[in-house]
Amino acid sequence: MPWQAIIDFQREIYLTFAGHIKAFAAGGGWLAFLAFLPMGIAFGAIHALTPGHSKSVLATYLAGSSMKAHRALLVSTALSFTHVGMAVLISLLALPLVSHSFGDAGSAPLLQAVSRGLLGLIGAWMLWSALFRHAHVHSHGEGIAFGFMAGLIPCPLTLFVMTFAMLHQVVVTGILFALTMMLGVGITLSAVALLAVLFRDQLSRVLATRPRLLAAASKSIEAIAGVTLLAVAIHEALFA
Repeated sequence: MPWQAIIDFQREIYLTFAGHIKAFAAGGGWLAFLAFLPMGIAFGAIHALTPGHSKSVLATYLAGSSMKAHRALLVSTALSFTHVGMAVLISLLALPLVSHSFGDAGSAPLLQAVSRGLLGLIGAWMLWSALFRHAHVHSHGEGIAFGFMAGLIPCPLTLFVMTFAMLHQVVVTGILFALTMMLGVGITLSAVALLAVLFRDQLSRVLATRPRLLAAASKSIEAIAGVTLLAVAIHEALFA
């Protein structure tokens, strides 16, 4: 799907959502809003296709791990939940960190700096793992922890949606829409997770007779990802 089509689709859903929020805040009932609410799933799924959302981090981590598909889905679910949930919590508990101006809604410079730091930490961890860990096996708990860590970078569009709902004093509508967005984001990230596991399994079959080459390839993928994430974090910190 072309980027412009994605942008246009998001804009159409958001403007419709904004209209329902205004109508609800003006005394409208739940029926129209709840009927529109499932569109948040499509909104989240399409939005997750845009740059960000830790898709490359998730895919690289799973491609270099030994996780089966069902555990990879747990990691993607943890990432989706944290990514959207953090934005909701920030909006509810730390609103001063987010601009109160509607035109700048979703802008949070301090949080962006924290996000860059987390991105660098993930990159450093992946690089250390590739260079110094003898066995490339990731435990169940480690995978879930990775999902939460990668998802700590909050979704800026969820911040925007929550800020809009809070400005109209109908916070519950923002929370409900965020939940449906979370489902949509989860669908896209789960697809990425399954594709990464499929790629890894296919690579394992090709290199099954050469275990040393397979191990080297897995560690190389993780090391390259770690270096890339560190470089991105440093670049954004210096030039953002």
